[in-house]
Amino acid sequence: MYTRIKELRARCGLTQAELAERVGVRRETVVFLERGKYNPSLRLAYQISVILKSPIDEIFFFDDEFPQKDVNP
Repeated sequence: MYTRIKELRARCGLTQAELAERVGVRRETVVFLERGKYNPSLRLAYQISVILKSPIDEIFFFDDEFPQKDVNP
């Protein structure tokens, strides 16, 4: 999974800790979310989308939604 959390969070002027506090999780959870290492619940994804003022589908992307690089020339 890929996310735009870091980009959108910065645009809103929020630190990881501030976003975490506003959605009720630990800062480490935000770190894992930004790295695509944690799949949020629908509730958490919704809370993040409200805080970042962006639709969920503009924040979170699954691997198959990203164009794959062609490894063969």
